[in-house]
Amino acid sequence: MQLSKSEEELMNILWKQKKAFMRDLRDDYPEPKPATTTVATLLKRMTDKGFVAYKSFGRSREYYPLVKKKAYFSKHVNGLIKNFFNDSPSQFASFFAQETDLTKEELKALKKLIDNELKNK
Repeated sequence: MQLSKSEEELMNILWKQKKAFMRDLRDDYPEPKPATTTVATLLKRMTDKGFVAYKSFGRSREYYPLVKKKAYFSKHVNGLIKNFFNDSPSQFASFFAQETDLTKEELKALKKLIDNELKNK
């Protein structure tokens, strides 16, 4: 299951806050802030999809994520590699290194990360 762009935006706010009431989530949006009903609709859809849960406090609900940001991002990247790069991480890495505006320093930092991963395997 996947989140829409607007759901992802709200999910990023919730991941940052860890748990929050609707007014806290809405307050973290940049201007112009969405309507309260819009945030409520997004939270309902995200709850139905299994990304968010809540605890009730009277008439208020405190929302919290059920999915970790790293797990969600990892699934997206793996899907991207599978669907656009023939399930080839090396094709993805080649595209990423050649087609983005990475500086020499950023490329060196990536190489260092890869070298460290190779040592750990």
